[in-house]
Amino acid sequence: MADNKASNPPKALPKSAVYKEIAEKTDLTAKQVAAVFDALEALIKSQLGKKNGPVEFIIPNLIKLKLIKKPATKATTRPNPFKPGEMMEVKAKPASVKVKPVVLKGLKELNK
Repeated sequence: MADNKASNPPKALPKSAVYKEIAEKTDLTAKQVAAVFDALEALIKSQLGKKNGPVEFIIPNLIKLKLIKKPATKATTRPNPFKPGEMMEVKAKPASVKVKPVVLKGLKELNK
């Protein structure tokens, strides 16, 4: 039998290891880096959480977070795509808001 351990991709760094790596490269302490991430999280929540606030938040050269607002849908009956000629009931869905990340140029260059 083949060894499955060799084919598993490496795991992502845990949060504390990320803080330590950034701390080493920026001459900050890990606690200061954690405070920066906490402040960034609070800023994103305050900007995107506003009812009439902006619909996107950009972390320069990394990602853009966009709010996608989905309207509510009514319950209906539609043709079943898997059984032609048969109708199926589609449940009503409430309105929702989703956050969609968009990769910016700084991260797109990783694939090259």
